[in-house]
Amino acid sequence: MLAAFHIPITHTVLARSANEAMLIATQVGYPVAMKIDSPDILHKSDVQGVALNLASATSVRDMFEQMTDRVRAVKPDAVINGVTIQKIHAGDHHREVYIGLISDPLFGPVLSFGAGGEMIELIDDHSLELAPLNQFLAQQMLKRSRIYTQLQNWRGAKPVNLESLEHILLRVSELACALAQVVELDINPILIDQHGAIAVDARVVLSHAAIHSRPHEHLAVLPYPNRYERVWPLRDGGDYRVRPLHPEDAAKLQALVNGVSAESRYFRFASAMRELPQRLLARLSLIDYEREMALIALVNKSSQPGDEQEQAIAVSRYVTNPDAKSCEFALLVHDDYAGRGLGTRMMQAIIEVARDRGLEHIHGLVLVNNTPMLRLMRSLGFTVSSMQDDPDFKLVSYRLGSS
Repeated sequence: MLAAFHIPITHTVLARSANEAMLIATQVGYPVAMKIDSPDILHKSDVQGVALNLASATSVRDMFEQMTDRVRAVKPDAVINGVTIQKIHAGDHHREVYIGLISDPLFGPVLSFGAGGEMIELIDDHSLELAPLNQFLAQQMLKRSRIYTQLQNWRGAKPVNLESLEHILLRVSELACALAQVVELDINPILIDQHGAIAVDARVVLSHAAIHSRPHEHLAVLPYPNRYERVWPLRDGGDYRVRPLHPEDAAKLQALVNGVSAESRYFRFASAMRELPQRLLARLSLIDYEREMALIALVNKSSQPGDEQEQAIAVSRYVTNPDAKSCEFALLVHDDYAGRGLGTRMMQAIIEVARDRGLEHIHGLVLVNNTPMLRLMRSLGFTVSSMQDDPDFKLVSYRLGSS
């Protein structure tokens, strides 16, 4: 399971007899580690079910018999499949850390990081974060842990490869988001040095009761919805990329607002402001994907191949209303790209997201003198009606059904 999520693991082979253990150990290469394999034993060390640095076939054969006899005496009802054989990863300066996951009834999957090994309970080093993670959150998890100092230059040991730990944290986050039935996960220990990290043991607890009818329903915070990323052609040549907006797009969003005409800004915000105030910019760029969505259209303005300098040329968004059945939309298109099919595509895209989220109705307010926007709404099948309370606006609405 860990390998399926590209988490580096040590090669592990199950041996069901002493002779099979000797053969596997010879093939894997000495020295090896032996660990009891039983679904009824969560912590192998508690029952003396771990042996390290076995350097010969004789020692492997004898340890197989001793270990299985010891475990049967301590846990007579446990099902014992055999022992697993792993090659020992030699290294004078590796550190032992752990990465864990537990499903909280209120907050969903909670990830933890800290010092690992047999002293994990005694050291009690826990840095916590809700799934899903991004790279920034993964870095902060590492820095908040007590073992972080030892991951730097430490008593003659070189600094560890922190990028490899960030990689594992991000992959465990993906696992937590994708597999709701994983309610507990302990990867302990993870051996880490200047060359990289590798997981040498793990414990997983599954619960079929945790499976939900909708993806990501078990999460308190929805992950970045990359399934809505698309590349579309412009009507008169070139193409643009549409994807969900994320917080790092704040500068692009501000540049888009600054770059449009005063009339376009007024049509969008019903205000004469020249740029977005910081509090409004933060609110528009920090998206709670559970109740709202913003799609940003980007074109590559770089002159050198491989040098991406993307410019935002349009944003469409909706925010779900308190009834949880309808939403209100907004649209802004750069003046240089008006009349090139961009507004139609951005509205169709945001409608599809709203429909996908199970909403029933989408509506918005359009200034009566915003003729191009009203024309666009009618072309998309929106109904346009007058506002008795405010004659300066038209109410445009559309009933969401199956596409």
